[in-house]
Amino acid sequence: MMAGDTLVRDAPPEDAGGGPVRTRKGWRRRPWIIGLAVVTVAFLAFALPPYLGLDPGQARLPVDRHPLFYPVLVTHIFAGAVLLGCGVLQLWPWLRNRHRRVHRWTGRLYVIMAIPTGLGALFVAQFPAGGPTQQVANTLLALLLLGTTAAGFRAVRQRRFADHREWMIRSFGLAFSIVTNRLWMIACLMIFAPNGTDPGDPVVQAAVSPSAWLSWVVNLLIVEWWILRRRRRPERDRAPGRDRSLA
Repeated sequence: MMAGDTLVRDAPPEDAGGGPVRTRKGWRRRPWIIGLAVVTVAFLAFALPPYLGLDPGQARLPVDRHPLFYPVLVTHIFAGAVLLGCGVLQLWPWLRNRHRRVHRWTGRLYVIMAIPTGLGALFVAQFPAGGPTQQVANTLLALLLLGTTAAGFRAVRQRRFADHREWMIRSFGLAFSIVTNRLWMIACLMIFAPNGTDPGDPVVQAAVSPSAWLSWVVNLLIVEWWILRRRRRPERDRAPGRDRSLA
């Protein structure tokens, strides 16, 4: 997902004449990319507006926890928005196979944005609304995001492209937890605090904590399942002429 590499292990398959195979089905073979893009855009359209004016009074979180809390939070949010956008583009098979230079540059930007996103999350996590449980969950998430991205960067520098692909898929799965967290939060509130409406209510705060874990642990389990499935795929599915990109 960065300079000199893509999420796929090899270059696009070639036909007998040496040219790239033009698959006509395109995104229709992988409709998940459309759903992923729509969900990401919808989430960003919801999450970003309160912070675009740089007005602390519009923030969805209490910002009086530390003098640096709001600046770090805004940096984390803006960098994370770019990170998510680049991640979706990295996973787009058509862009990856047809516009490799764009793919490389969005990969570089992804790695760069992972740094302020991860470090910002690490700082913000130390001021949790849901107590120590949420603090530990978000701290581990930040460290894992930084660690998987660094491992993916190291792998591509060593030209271990298969390892690079897997590490960067893990990285995006962790980054996408900010989206799934909203869904898990709604579910946890409905289960553990169905009558709670006050964000300051300890019951509501306690109900939010499980979503901090579920948002990235479930994503990571799904990613690991997908990676293992790809590794075990019969060799015939990787025969010449088959599209080797994400399926």
